[in-house]
Order: sequence, then structure tokens, then C-alpha cells
Amino acid sequence: MKNSFLMFAIGAALVTSSAFAQTAAPAAPAAAAPSVTAVCKDGTPFSGTTLKGACKGHGGVNKKAAGASAVQAPAAGGAAPAVAAGGMSQPAAGGGPGKVWVNTKTKVYHCPSDPYYGKTKSGSYMSEADAKNKGFRADHGKACQ
Repeated sequence: MKNSFLMFAIGAALVTSSAFAQTAAPAAPAAAAPSVTAVCKDGTPFSGTTLKGACKGHGGVNKKAAGASAVQAPAAGGAAPAVAAGGMSQPAAGGGPGKVWVNTKTKVYHCPSDPYYGKTKSGSYMSEADAKNKGFRADHGKACQ
């Protein structure tokens, strides 16, 4: 009697657990991965989802090439911010010929050819002469050309 009651209880538990078992929810559509294109230093084109490991065996990514860019698909909620090839945001507005970007926290100024030109969190544009007069130094000790 004890044995048959135990078997009945186990069977009922198995039946009810399978009745309430949940099926896997359908997968949400995957967001489009950002597309990155670049040119290697030997001239070979590259395209992928990230620049990490790009142009390995080709001398690295040619950052001076005009073809190096990243395009990110807009998110469902709105437009996504533009991202440059190095993963940094676009330069702040206001720069121009003869202007350098001065990082006010580090007291370093960046030339227009520098990847950090207009992209650090705190800073402003000014002429190279003004930056030197105010005590700022050139990035890596290299004056602008």
C-alpha cells in the first residue's frame, strides 16, 4: 500500500511538472552588428564588425587612409551616435585651421592630425601660440606642422 501510494505521488509529480513546463521563448531578432571598414598599411581592404585584430599580418590598420570608418546601424529607439575608426566619438565642433585642441585636465594640446583632436572630455580650441603661452605642452613633445 505504501509502495503504490509512493509510485502514484511520483507519477503525479512527473505529469504535472511536464504540464507546466515552459517552452523556450522565441529569440528576438538580432540587432544589426556595426560594420567597420578599413585599409591595411599594405593597401589590403578590411571589413568586419570590429577593428580588433584587423589587418593582422598586413602591418596593421592605416589610420591615415580615408577609407577607415565605422558605420553603426541605428538602434530601435532612435539614431545611434557616429563612431570613428578608433572607437572614439567625432571631434567637437569649433576647430579649424591654425587651431589646436587643448585638454584642460592634462595640460596637453593636440594637433588636427592627432587622433585625440577635439575628442577628450574636457578641453577647448585655441591657437598653438595661445596654448604655449598658457603653459600647455604639445602631445609627445611634437609641435604641429
